[in-house]
Amino acid sequence: MTKIAFVGTGFVADYYMTTLQNHPGLQLAGVWDRDAARLSQFCDFHGARPYADMQSLLDDGDVRIVVNLTNPESHYAVNRASLEAGKHVYCEKPLAMNVDEAEALAKLAAERGLTVCCAPANALSTAHEAFVRLMAKGEIGRPRLVYAEMEDGPVFRADWQNWRSRSGARWPGAEEFKIGCTLEHAGYALSWLVDLFGPVAHLSASSALCFPDKGVGGDEVLAPDFSVGLLTFESGVRARLTCGLAAPRDRSLTVLGDRGSLILRDLWDDNSPIHLSAPGRERSFLERALNAIEHRIGRTLPVSVFPGKRVASHRTGRKKTLPSYPSQIDFMRGIAEQARALEDGTTPFFSGDVALHLTELVLALNAGEHDYTPKTRFDFSPRWSEG
Repeated sequence: MTKIAFVGTGFVADYYMTTLQNHPGLQLAGVWDRDAARLSQFCDFHGARPYADMQSLLDDGDVRIVVNLTNPESHYAVNRASLEAGKHVYCEKPLAMNVDEAEALAKLAAERGLTVCCAPANALSTAHEAFVRLMAKGEIGRPRLVYAEMEDGPVFRADWQNWRSRSGARWPGAEEFKIGCTLEHAGYALSWLVDLFGPVAHLSASSALCFPDKGVGGDEVLAPDFSVGLLTFESGVRARLTCGLAAPRDRSLTVLGDRGSLILRDLWDDNSPIHLSAPGRERSFLERALNAIEHRIGRTLPVSVFPGKRVASHRTGRKKTLPSYPSQIDFMRGIAEQARALEDGTTPFFSGDVALHLTELVLALNAGEHDYTPKTRFDFSPRWSEG
């Protein structure tokens, strides 16, 4: 049994609590939040133990992993304090708001024999395992080109001010719009991409604020609501990653190879359908229409207009509890993998150099129009067979 503690009880904390029951090897020792009212509301709803303050949490010798669910501006300070207290860290993305701070965290963790891991956990899903198996079998040959979409739809036109989590937390819309779609969402695609294709050798990025009126007040400085990155991986694969908060919802991933293509329907669905297509029969307008219908009705349709053969992402073992649509992700999976690695004396994949590389990539994509050569990397062996 590995005991963990949450710092932060906002909207995303309920996603973690929903999926905690999937991992009996984890036990929540307690939680803390600087907002006393929100802390009380969360603990009352979930029956969690509140800490009196942050120091009390850090002084708890039973806690092995601190789960940092604070807002991004607080990530570095909470992560550093936790590492200095001798705790392993699992952090919502990104590790820090600049590369120098992220590097300092990785260095501190290495010096103290600790692990620092970064969300998201969607690349540890059943769908990802199925995708890797298909590539390893050589179903599409050598991968050449990838299209990754992280379009969340025009949420600023929805009634977001009244959205609440299970325990009553407000959806932090104003903060999301100030942080921007790239820092908030690029990691869901990048976690898949770096696991499949390795470190990025070069990227070109461009972003823009296309819809400045989002109902958060005229004095607020909002981040871009559209970004596109062109990524060149050391393995030779090229990818285009688009993030946005305006175009119709589309969170698909298309990998084009010499012998065919694999299409993942939804990066936010741990059991997302996967389609295997012959060359020239990849994505279509009808696919986007289906995605729009599913978003409107709030569920995945049993029919498909995707070209090619549908490959099921079979569930294994007992059925997992996942959050409601649209975030069908086992948020606790990353922490469970971290805990398992600590018990085995191994290093979890999304820790250390990989977590640092992911953070650098997200920050680079968010930095406006420029070309960029990452200074971080990690060792990688191809996950595919050329058939």
